[in-house]
Amino acid sequence: MKTAIVIGVGPDRGLGARLCKRFAADGLKVIVAGRTRSALQAVADDIIKAGGAAVPIVADATSESEIVALFDAAGEDLDLAIYNAGNNTPGKIIEMEADYFEKAWRVVCFGGFLFGREAVRRMVPKKAGTLLFTGASASLRGRSGYGAFNSSKAGLRTLAQAMAKEYASDGIHVGHVVVDGAIAGDKILSRFPDAASREDSLIDIEGIVDGFTFLYRQPERAWSFELDVRTSKEKW
Repeated sequence: MKTAIVIGVGPDRGLGARLCKRFAADGLKVIVAGRTRSALQAVADDIIKAGGAAVPIVADATSESEIVALFDAAGEDLDLAIYNAGNNTPGKIIEMEADYFEKAWRVVCFGGFLFGREAVRRMVPKKAGTLLFTGASASLRGRSGYGAFNSSKAGLRTLAQAMAKEYASDGIHVGHVVVDGAIAGDKILSRFPDAASREDSLIDIEGIVDGFTFLYRQPERAWSFELDVRTSKEKW
């Protein structure tokens, strides 16, 4: 059975959880990774109850030893790795503490490096595999009040693009999904209850997952590096 690793998994109404469930439904064994064991276990239990295969593993995206162990757990059947870790980190540069900026970079960009490196280390010998990164509109442009987030997401995108070019000849498909807008998931709907009344302006999670599955299924002679997803109401 082919194996997928998804890191950055939280509540059921979240992109990480839905990615896990979709790829499990498609027949992959999914390693469900993130920082909160209860959330990981809930997602894994749902997958198993539905007849799929899943293993929850607690891992910090910024810990080299934990990321190495995560990929060791995947074994030789690793076929898909998705880096979905990272949170929005707003703030004005003039008011920002250095450790706040560094943490944003470590979670989004440095963590992406550790995850991506371990993925290709295992995929290159087989000459096959797909590595996907979750991006944002911040990956493409700077925005006032979001310097830490913008720079870390832009760094992740550039890293992903470099890896796509570096490992294509080894049979590794690296892709980047730009999520341009707020997602209709737990983070938004629980923190901003009024968002439910304007849900048509929020990006549908399943639609984003469709983008990841599209990239994963692309044939070797027709690869895309980047796909962007937004609602019809989003100005871009």
